Amino acid sequence: MGFLRLTWIDFIDILVIGVLIYYFLRFIRGTRALQMMAGLIMIFFLAFIADFLNLQGFSWIMSGFKTAWIVAFVILFQPEIRNALATLGKTRFIRAFIREEEDIIAEIANGAIELSERGIGGLIVIEKRTGLKNYIDTGISLDAKLKSDLISTIFTPYSPLHDGAVIIRGNTIVAAACILPLSDSPNLPHTMGTRHRAALGIAEETDAVAIVISEETRKISIAVGRELKTDIARDKLKEELQKLLL
Repeated sequence: MGFLRLTWIDFIDILVIGVLIYYFLRFIRGTRALQMMAGLIMIFFLAFIADFLNLQGFSWIMSGFKTAWIVAFVILFQPEIRNALATLGKTRFIRAFIREEEDIIAEIANGAIELSERGIGGLIVIEKRTGLKNYIDTGISLDAKLKSDLISTIFTPYSPLHDGAVIIRGNTIVAAACILPLSDSPNLPHTMGTRHRAALGIAEETDAVAIVISEETRKISIAVGRELKTDIARDKLKEELQKLLL
């Protein structure tokens, strides 16, 4: 019989599992969960023995116990599980990720607010899970770092990029002057122009979030799903985007 060949991927796998087990045991140390975990391990061990010896009746009973025990573990230790998730959310990596997302939202919100204050129309689309390549290809590629002043510059009247939509992916302005599908929703007031129909159109067809700034009224609207939220207060825009994007 030959020896098992371990690759560096296997070593990483073992290391990750070991670290997870260590921190899990460290977390439940001194809590009721430790006793529950011991019972759960015993049930899994007995179930393994039953399967190994082909004890079908006993194996069936143990399978039922396993399911019930796992459900009971989750129900009884909701506070501990919540604390564990809260602790995970406070880790440096998670905090850094959330901070970056908040910075992105701040840049987008500040750009939209500046357009509103200056009475400049604009259409900003934020890509989420659904790829927007088909719409990106209709515009002019930028691949520029997201900055609020760049957003306002793009939509400045007589700029070659001011017509169409800006599409943002992560912290990058991917493209400008993009053409979007127009919504034919009968619920849109006749006072809503092409930008609003385009914002709702892209929101209807994808999971993207679209921000519209009206040139005439200076009002800010957000399109998401099949809904167009109109007249968003400037000081509430960042909060609204956080609800949709974080």
